[in-house]
Amino acid sequence: MSDPDLDRFASRRSTTYAPNGLVATSQPLAAEAGVEILRAGGNAFDAAVATAAALNVVEPTSTGLGGDVFALYRTADGEVGAMRSCGGAPADATIENVRESLREADDISSYYPDDGGYAVDDTEEAGMPFYGPHAVTVPGTARGWEATVQELGRLTLADALEPAIGYATEGYPVSEVIASYWQGAEELFTDENAREAYLFDGEAPSVGETARLPKLGESMRRIAEEGADAVYEGEIAEQIADEIQSHGGFMTVEDLAAFEPEFLDPVSTTYNGAEIYELPPNNQGLIALEALNIAEELGAGEHPIDSPERVHYFAEATKRAFHDGHRYITDPEYEEIPPLASKSYAAERAADVDDTASDVSFGVPNANAEDADTVLLTVADDEGNVVSYINSRFAGFGSGLVAGDTGIALQNRGSSFSLDPDHPNSLEPGKRPFHTLIPAVADFGDDDWAAFGVMGGYMQPQGHVQVISNIVDYDMPLQAALDQPRWRYREDGSLAVEGRMDGNVQSKLARMGHDVRVLPPVSFGGAQITRREGETLSGATEPRKDGSASGY
Repeated sequence: MSDPDLDRFASRRSTTYAPNGLVATSQPLAAEAGVEILRAGGNAFDAAVATAAALNVVEPTSTGLGGDVFALYRTADGEVGAMRSCGGAPADATIENVRESLREADDISSYYPDDGGYAVDDTEEAGMPFYGPHAVTVPGTARGWEATVQELGRLTLADALEPAIGYATEGYPVSEVIASYWQGAEELFTDENAREAYLFDGEAPSVGETARLPKLGESMRRIAEEGADAVYEGEIAEQIADEIQSHGGFMTVEDLAAFEPEFLDPVSTTYNGAEIYELPPNNQGLIALEALNIAEELGAGEHPIDSPERVHYFAEATKRAFHDGHRYITDPEYEEIPPLASKSYAAERAADVDDTASDVSFGVPNANAEDADTVLLTVADDEGNVVSYINSRFAGFGSGLVAGDTGIALQNRGSSFSLDPDHPNSLEPGKRPFHTLIPAVADFGDDDWAAFGVMGGYMQPQGHVQVISNIVDYDMPLQAALDQPRWRYREDGSLAVEGRMDGNVQSKLARMGHDVRVLPPVSFGGAQITRREGETLSGATEPRKDGSASGY
């Protein structure tokens, strides 16, 4: 992040309380859209879809209809469940077909960040493209939204989309963090459709400038009128397939039409008396659960919150969880996943942790996922529903491709595949890639439930661990739990910390053998949380983002 203003962290907020419903997310207008739906008689699930749709418009830098959506929730009748709505690779997307396409391309440098350093002669060594048509997997958002309101909501999909359509067609002022990300994406838009949809006179909007996204608004209007099939079987589907194929990709309307979201059982573990629920593979929820189990085994949360020992033992737990997760987590229809969330496995992994930094590797990383962008929202209502809802195109505006005149920017989640057939996440037709997105729910006991999450690639499970520890081990109020200085173990083996972390703690961590790096606040994720404790609703929002926790 180049904008020095985003390196500041001077905000102070209090936990938000409300009697009837509460929404927490990373952009205030989107939070208000969710509250509007609650006021109109919708429940937490209707509000979640309304908020997510609004984020597609007011935070288009991190989410969109061309991406995926997931949910973890606890319903008013006590059901704890999950929804996964992410598509796989096209039917013709084999390793050899992608390699052949790279060989035939005049220049593949635009497929990789910072020009990638790849010349045409390097195609046999090149990894899975980060941008372009081969990075696009079947988007799950539209059918995921529709399934959410149909199965769990009270209103219609058209009702939930109404606020987002209004923002897209009538316009809204762009907020600070989002403007910075938008400006940083200008160079990605080499495709004319993308430039027309998301740039204004060839430029990204500045802070406070009114942005209108009429093409995206029209697509949402069609979805409201025709249902999600408009994206998967109608004219929008044809434009998605045509856009990808015109750039050498393999997606077809048949790939899109075959997709369906799924409702599934979450995975869980207990941590110091709380039960934490996460998404199972192909998502990285098991990494968060394994890290919590190892940290509990080590007694990491028994150390003072401002001590280097606390950071050290949590970081060592996280190292091992990442190593294991990146070795095993993939689409479970293609590989068997070991019981990484078991307490006995955690005890084995904790056995070699001592008071010095280890050289445990990050595992087999998935390309460029360390700092991916996304949006998260959480909702609680007065009926007893709490939901954590996460929607993303993976990295910023995704692949750089926008489908025809739909305004739908297509995701680059497929870049998490590998072109190495021995890699756990090797590319195969129909296979879903390793997914970083992990909404979560926590049961703190005595009718006390929270929906939460922390955005940001590999920061997500590390953020889950820290937020839960802050609440469970140190009895922090929700907003204080999000404000607390964070750390993150990085792919290169370094331990990044926020500059607000006490200098003595940083020095002691270095003496323990950690390669300590100070990074700006925007590098440490974006958390949201809403809680229903008895009849009391509360929530908090990430102070490092533009958002708010709003209720009524």
